[in-house]
Amino acid sequence: QVQLVESGGGLVQAGGSLRLSCAASGSIFSVNAMGWYRHTPGKQRELVASITSGGSANYADSVKGRFTISRDNAKNTVYLQMNSLKPEDTDVYYCNADILVVVGGLEVSGDYWGQGTQVTVSS
Repeated sequence: QVQLVESGGGLVQAGGSLRLSCAASGSIFSVNAMGWYRHTPGKQRELVASITSGGSANYADSVKGRFTISRDNAKNTVYLQMNSLKPEDTDVYYCNADILVVVGGLEVSGDYWGQGTQVTVSS
């Protein structure tokens, strides 16, 4: 069983910083792309940032220059460093990972999700 555990959310003033962490554990063959999403009420989840297994990162336009995604492959952990936070960044943030597992000799890939962590930015 694979699980992703998030940490690092909290309350911060506008202009402040937070760092989110998400660690994957369980019966993992390999971890491919990882990313961070946030939920906007009344809308679908928004992809905030993603990173490939090789470290190539991509960002939503709204966070470019402010957020940095990184990963520690040895720990199966992805991070999101959030600087210059704005009230509009307030949301529940979910980590996601494309994980390959082996079941009965077959390779099976799937998306796994963290439990979500609240980020609140006050003005």
